[in-house]
Amino acid sequence: QIQVLEGLEAVRRRPGMYIGSTDERGLHHLVYEIVDNAIDEALAGYCDDILVTLHQDGSVSVRDNGRGFPVGIHPKVGRPAVEVCLTMLHAGGKFGGEGYKVAGGLHGVGASVVNALSRHLQVNVYQNGKIYQQEYDRGTALYDLKIVGDTDRTGTTIVFWPDVRSEEDPDGIFETGDFNFATLKTRFREMAFLNKGVRITLVDEREDPKLERTY
Repeated sequence: QIQVLEGLEAVRRRPGMYIGSTDERGLHHLVYEIVDNAIDEALAGYCDDILVTLHQDGSVSVRDNGRGFPVGIHPKVGRPAVEVCLTMLHAGGKFGGEGYKVAGGLHGVGASVVNALSRHLQVNVYQNGKIYQQEYDRGTALYDLKIVGDTDRTGTTIVFWPDVRSEEDPDGIFETGDFNFATLKTRFREMAFLNKGVRITLVDEREDPKLERTY
């Protein structure tokens, strides 16, 4: 009765192993994982501005001005590196010791786990003067990485809609999709305090007027 789970299926079957729980704590953990990637860019000296926005439709976006996820083809897998990082467990820039001298986060698990536990996720990478985009449903790519425009900035924006359980969608993962502004605010204040030279802004568009804190 030994089972072998492929790809991100294991994350959806046992989410608590990766994010601790499927309650409010686990929900917020998704945001921390994406922000941790941006903080890693800051620690490496490439990012000094992170914007986290809670949107009215239940999604969260995390934008940074780092180098952006690599978009080149990964030699071993034959797919763009950004897709590899978002769809394969234990794929990241933190294993060989060359990518990052110092790093937090779940070491190659974070972004792909967030993708697996999101109903929908969109990544935009700003690099080489171009905007690259890809979208996923529950961890599965909907189309190949494509160029959608020109840009003069660098960095990554990830927008994700957590996979929340409901009567209409009993296959969802999370018990709640309600992000707590105060919880996130406290976390980002600590992160800004601990990481010199990085500005973290948290915006809550669910409120009228919208709430905004910058650390």
